[in-house]
Amino acid sequence: MTGIYDDPWAYELACSFRDVAAEVDVLLAWCAAHRAAGRPGTVLELAAGPAEHAREFARRGLAATALDLNPEMCAYAAREAQRGGVGLEVVQDDMTRFDLGRRFDLIVTMLDSTSHLMALDAFVAHLRRAAAHLSPGGLYAVEMSHPRDRLSDDPTVSTGWTVERDGVHASVRWGEPTDRLDPVTQIADDHVTMTITGNGAARVLRDVVPYRFWTATELDAVIRLAGGLEVVAQYGDFGAGEDAVALTDPGAWRMITLLRGR
Repeated sequence: MTGIYDDPWAYELACSFRDVAAEVDVLLAWCAAHRAAGRPGTVLELAAGPAEHAREFARRGLAATALDLNPEMCAYAAREAQRGGVGLEVVQDDMTRFDLGRRFDLIVTMLDSTSHLMALDAFVAHLRRAAAHLSPGGLYAVEMSHPRDRLSDDPTVSTGWTVERDGVHASVRWGEPTDRLDPVTQIADDHVTMTITGNGAARVLRDVVPYRFWTATELDAVIRLAGGLEVVAQYGDFGAGEDAVALTDPGAWRMITLLRGR
């Protein structure tokens, strides 16, 4: 059985409902608003997977680096960057232990990838590594799921959706009603089912993905424990200026935190 993270093409298809270009627009707008130096020149995407955001930054002329632990994801990101004619450095490494020997104006972790950090010590180690790689005045943008998704009966996002791209259709189910969050560890084993049809063929991909839920107050505690970083702003969606969405807004569906080195 092939896992979702071992099939980068399928994973990218499953996430193709995201408007990566628009999200990069907002990330750059946040840099303009919160960085004294304005537009960044270098960017590092952590737990990058297919590195869609890093590739979009590279298309806009930034020196982009993508880091991921999975060798299949790294190989796919490098191939897609080359196929798209953009320069991208790809590094296979752990988001809690990486040491690239240089600093970046902007670091991003997207798509709730911090849910792969299963314990407090791992999250603290991750933030310390991120802080060590930020340029003076640089920003670290961390996108996480909104706490409402796990702490209320009215989640902000659906566990099932459909996507279509280049004549290929996919239905995705990420999490089942029987998937329960362990109240002690705050970890759930999310069952993933993806049915892909197109070009006269069909296949089903199944996986079980451990997911660690982090609350807003836990995130605050982790930042304090890690040291070296401070919260600049928090948002509930990708929107800047008049379109900014507060984390407490009823329409908020993400918990996006901008951090800066102390």
